[in-house]
Amino acid sequence: MTRVAVLGAGSWGTALANLLAAKAHTVRIWAREAEVVTSINSQHENELFLPGHRLAPSLLAGGDAARVVADADVVVSASPSHAVRRVIGEVARTIRPDALIVSATKGIEDASLARMSEVIGAVLPGARVAVLSGPSFASEVAAGQPTAVVAASADASSAAEAQELFSTPAFRVYTNRDVIGVELGGSLKNVIAIAAGTLEGLGLGHNPRAALLTRGLAEITRLGGALGAEPATFAGLAGMGDLILTATGALSRNRALGMALAHGESFEAWQARNRTVAEGANTSRAAARLAQRAGVEMPIADEVRAVLFEGKPARDSVRDLMERQLKAEQW
Repeated sequence: MTRVAVLGAGSWGTALANLLAAKAHTVRIWAREAEVVTSINSQHENELFLPGHRLAPSLLAGGDAARVVADADVVVSASPSHAVRRVIGEVARTIRPDALIVSATKGIEDASLARMSEVIGAVLPGARVAVLSGPSFASEVAAGQPTAVVAASADASSAAEAQELFSTPAFRVYTNRDVIGVELGGSLKNVIAIAAGTLEGLGLGHNPRAALLTRGLAEITRLGGALGAEPATFAGLAGMGDLILTATGALSRNRALGMALAHGESFEAWQARNRTVAEGANTSRAAARLAQRAGVEMPIADEVRAVLFEGKPARDSVRDLMERQLKAEQW
């Protein structure tokens, strides 16, 4: 029996915590919101972020992060990307030095352009870190639907430990050594998903969506290669698999944001009426800066950034992408 602490009780953190509790591990989850703590402990449901899904009675929630991580064998980091450094920093002295840290957040830190495993490594030097990513809507995982994801680590034993911990008959985990590729795939696909939602919101059809997903994957692979990732990773679960899910699935927050933008809603207005985070928004800015630093082109990501943060009309972005200078498909 493994003692697991989950930091972050959003939909994904809750789904993972419940999966592990159902495997008879001892699981505690930290929530910032007092009402979430109460809901999980008294109703065995996260009514705010994962409503309608019964949680294991053994899953316990707490509002004191240090107490939640105390003595944990595994710490799962599931906070939004902008909060990971702060949350891990607040409990750094309490986390056991030999604990496995599993990063389940898909995003890039806006200020530093660091991937989540890099943020964790900076706060916890020498920690064993694995990354969990892939096509996985939280509500479908909570419902026990068949799902396949990737556990990545430069340390093969850490990847294998995460694989064994999370695997169930309905949640299949593959290992991967390409941490850079797995994290970039999981982060950058959110940007393309916003673009996909925008196309749908504009009433466009299957041709433009197919073009967007194909060229979006090319952008992700191009940047990943420049940053040291293995190109084959982007043809796998953490790349193409996650991109297809997030760009086409009705449960995708990033796709929903894109649709709202196409209908004329500003990003600020969308944020004001949604408590959940669409990671692709901030990632679009990070992607543009990473691309500039690496000397590669990411025109789709740059147009998403312009629509979100510069007020550019979505239809103008589609036109500008289609009228770019003609070139060969391969780069």
